[in-house]
Amino acid sequence: MPKMKTHSGAKKRFRVTGSGHVKFKRAGMRHIQAKMNTKRKRNLRKGALVKKVDTYHVKRLLVVA
Repeated sequence: MPKMKTHSGAKKRFRVTGSGHVKFKRAGMRHIQAKMNTKRKRNLRKGALVKKVDTYHVKRLLVVA
């Protein structure tokens, strides 16, 4: 049976932390920022963790689990 491959789109978007959580970067910071208020842009700069429910699915795409 062939080896499982990592999902190329997922490996560009997610990182697994040392404790096993999955980090991601928020969307919406590429363009059209003139109309956004400063608070929204500041909050989009921060990374976030994937919800516990979805962590299993993301890790399967990354072939970590």
